[in-house]
Amino acid sequence: MDAGSEQARGAKGPDELRREIERTRHELGDTVEELAGKMDVKARARARADEFKDRAGAMGVQMRSTAAHAGEVGKQHRTQLMAAAGALVMVAVGAVVLVQRRHH
Repeated sequence: MDAGSEQARGAKGPDELRREIERTRHELGDTVEELAGKMDVKARARARADEFKDRAGAMGVQMRSTAAHAGEVGKQHRTQLMAAAGALVMVAVGAVVLVQRRHH
């Protein structure tokens, strides 16, 4: 058998084997790093706590913003309510005055 027929059947040369070994080592190193990260419970807990802290901070900002908006809406409605109440009082006073004038 000659070298050409070995390559045609899928036989690998030394350079190709070295590249494959190096690629496999690299992949194995990545896998080991990933597994080590998963095994580091303290680091994962710290990361999770930081994530929750960030979320809580964002929620606090959102809640303050919502409360401020609700306060503004309340002020707007309060003004409208006061105006309506004033108008109602004026109508009631006018009605009382009319009734008194008719009776006198």
